[in-house]
Amino acid sequence: MAENKTDRRVRRTKRLLLESLTSLMKEKPIKDISVKELTDLADITRGTFYLHYRDIYDMLEQLEDEWFADFNELLDKTPPAPDSTGSVARLSENMFQFLLDNKDIADALLGPNGDLTFINRLKDLLRRRTYSLWKLRFRDTLYFEYYFSFIVSGYIGLIQTWRLNGWEPSAHELSLMADQLLGARERI
Repeated sequence: MAENKTDRRVRRTKRLLLESLTSLMKEKPIKDISVKELTDLADITRGTFYLHYRDIYDMLEQLEDEWFADFNELLDKTPPAPDSTGSVARLSENMFQFLLDNKDIADALLGPNGDLTFINRLKDLLRRRTYSLWKLRFRDTLYFEYYFSFIVSGYIGLIQTWRLNGWEPSAHELSLMADQLLGARERI
């Protein structure tokens, strides 16, 4: 019983720190955020912070690792199918919904004070996960890197515009828009 209570306190502490970190990252770059400032905002002691993290960068890395684990789980639920067009549409909608469900973290990580390493890591993950879809659909991998670079830059731009517009329209509507844009590319 005491262990469950401790787990609840740890979850609460980490949630407060996460909320405070995302709030501060909306205002300034991670390099300008101090542990004191973070813990003051979260209303916890610095000692409590150091029980869980080495420093702000360790906290950010752990946050990103958890985010990527959840994102990978989502991608695993949307396996490539022979009808790769439908897979891409499902993947887009699931990805957009995931971002919407985690918009505070996404705002912080993808915003102007976000982490460029995070964006590059996201690109790498998507590249590895979409390669199999590409091979199913086109078989020729010679130009994959060029197409992928073009498409992922478009998706990131779409997501950044969506974020700037207050996460409107819905994830479903945005996935339809992405699908339409990809369809336009394929007709050219």
